[in-house]
Amino acid sequence: MNRDSDSPAPSSAPSTIDRRRFLAGAAAATAGAAVIAGTGAATAAGRFPLPSRTSETLRVLVTGDAGTGAAPQYAVTSLARKIHGHNPFDIAVGLGDNIYESGPNGPDDAQFHAKFEKPNAGLDFPWLMALGNHDNTAIFPGDGGWLLRGDTEVAYHQRSRRWYMPSRFYSVSLGVAEFFVLDLNPLAAYIPPFLSPYWEPGGSYMTRQARWLDNGLRSSKAPWKFVCTHHPYLNNGPHGPAGAYDGLPAPLNGVALKGFVERHVAGRAQFLMSGHDHSQQVFDPTPALKGTRQIVCGAASKTVHSRSTKMNRARYENYTHRGFMTLDITAASVTLNAFEVGASEPSRAAYSTTFRR
Repeated sequence: MNRDSDSPAPSSAPSTIDRRRFLAGAAAATAGAAVIAGTGAATAAGRFPLPSRTSETLRVLVTGDAGTGAAPQYAVTSLARKIHGHNPFDIAVGLGDNIYESGPNGPDDAQFHAKFEKPNAGLDFPWLMALGNHDNTAIFPGDGGWLLRGDTEVAYHQRSRRWYMPSRFYSVSLGVAEFFVLDLNPLAAYIPPFLSPYWEPGGSYMTRQARWLDNGLRSSKAPWKFVCTHHPYLNNGPHGPAGAYDGLPAPLNGVALKGFVERHVAGRAQFLMSGHDHSQQVFDPTPALKGTRQIVCGAASKTVHSRSTKMNRARYENYTHRGFMTLDITAASVTLNAFEVGASEPSRAAYSTTFRR
């Protein structure tokens, strides 16, 4: 069962983005975005089916910040394919920045094939996709300033067997786990949505998303609840944690995102999974997260080659290798494995832990 929440606005991003077009697109956001309740997004012909909503076990591939189409992305998916061949995955979760560097130019853009379909050949199962800041580029890569551009990736849901993004934010219930895929880009854009109240932190888009998430987490019967975002709440990498992103002043520092997570996610889901930082991190909960565990998995194509800030206690950190994670979920436990893909050394399973209810 999936619950779609926000349908794509009827817009098409041009291939060349100048300031005038960006401003016009932002100003049109309020009138252009529509919302539908319940289910109903059409599916592409031959789409890989979602697992049963009564699944007793679930095996998940987790990647983030993957969409370069370059050799490092292929190295990561090569290892994922080998693992899938021995122990098949049921679904994947993609944590944003799906099309580097500036997002797609319409749902028929060849970048979808070059940076998603081709690298992931053989990984033939549904990919639950989230939007990242690079997917919403306006002027400079990753500025997150043209939020309507993300609707192109929602539209691609109709064209792909793998790509699952029926709305900008949505949930998928799969028996032992329910995944809530959020769009928090309006709260962390490097170009704030100052021209459109619709996208502002207190505007109707985020208000509607918060109400939908509160209701969904409250009513979910799944033993395990995963909230999936692009931007992390906790982060010991270079981008920093929410409220201190990139050393920038408010509101560019993600302070609104920090408040959103504390009000609507903390203590309501067991896991918060994010990308954005090109690293892998597994954190212990902080008091503000009220038991929710932050996982960062954004190294599927790039790395940061930096050291941990040690701002928050982490069980595992990887800043030098590309990689991905896997989740093996039953009603009683979630086993997480982190894999590191080296440039010259053998790829390896670098970390494993099991969380129990």
